[in-house]
Amino acid sequence: MGQESSQSPPGPERLADVFSVRDIDLADDSVRYYGEPVADATEVMRQVGPTFRKRGYRVRLRTESGGHVLVASERSLGVDGVPWLNVVLAVATLLSTLYAGTRWYGLTVVDDPAVILRAWPFAVAVLGILAVHEFGHYALSRHHEVQASLPYFIPLPFNVIGTLGAVIRMQDNIPDRRALFDIGVAGPLAGLVATVVVTAIGVTLDPIYVAGGLITRIELGYPPLIQGIAALLGEPLAYSDPHLLPNPVVIGGWVGAFVTFLNLIPVGQLDGAHISRSLVGERMDAVQFVVPVFLFCLAGYLLLFEGGRGAPLWGFWAIIALVFSRAGTVTPLAETPLGPGRWALGVLTLVLGALCFVPVPIVVAV
Repeated sequence: MGQESSQSPPGPERLADVFSVRDIDLADDSVRYYGEPVADATEVMRQVGPTFRKRGYRVRLRTESGGHVLVASERSLGVDGVPWLNVVLAVATLLSTLYAGTRWYGLTVVDDPAVILRAWPFAVAVLGILAVHEFGHYALSRHHEVQASLPYFIPLPFNVIGTLGAVIRMQDNIPDRRALFDIGVAGPLAGLVATVVVTAIGVTLDPIYVAGGLITRIELGYPPLIQGIAALLGEPLAYSDPHLLPNPVVIGGWVGAFVTFLNLIPVGQLDGAHISRSLVGERMDAVQFVVPVFLFCLAGYLLLFEGGRGAPLWGFWAIIALVFSRAGTVTPLAETPLGPGRWALGVLTLVLGALCFVPVPIVVAV
């Protein structure tokens, strides 16, 4: 491969302690090292990951056709060109949340499609919280020089909130537990701040009168965080008239709290798993074992003692937790322990996440 530079991929002799290279395939922006590991996969990554990272590459260990290959790709922290997929999904999600918002305002777009624009406060509340959450991750990814995508918003036109949320993709090796913690915790904390602001604004706005339809039959369970904000401001979250509903901006705050709790479930690639993995290290497997057991027990309790209200939701998430836990969590290259400040912040975030939990978050009355 000739003389190495700080920006060139490492030669095979640099990998010999943990990976025996028998062939190398060079491409424009990647290098593939074919060979056999002489240590377990985790140790291989811990040994070779920092070497590639210093030279501007991210690396993955894969199995292909019965053999092993280290795939090193050039890292890029910037955004190349216009991220059209991100833009298209964001616009589609804006339209889907506007449409969902018309239901909360008791509007119909059949006779006058332009009324969809009157649902902008709901759409801004929901998308604002999601965007703040994801850009919290993105900002700390850039701070730690970890390659990450811009947010991908997920539209869902025909549900009551218009979206399945948003995600970013971390396309890089995480250098250590501190970076994993910072990136993981930044989203929920930023989203919580946005949720508090949106909820505080929403409860002070006038309620909405809706004559009928699906929305009047939806019962929302407000978590302690939302109830606490409303109580501090002396505002109600329910009214004696069943057709009088909280301002849809409040629903945006409810969405923020619900999404925050789900993201803080400590399994797989969720934010809660990143935070918990940073705190407890390799003991994360025990945490991931407990989570689906708890969710199945919660679903069983609701089925037996609460008429089944909320049981399908948590039964579904128990299955999701099982699947996510098998997919594994992010393993940082270095097991650098966290200091007391990050420990305190991590515990605080998980406690705040617990304040976003309610056993029966949403029910459609018959």
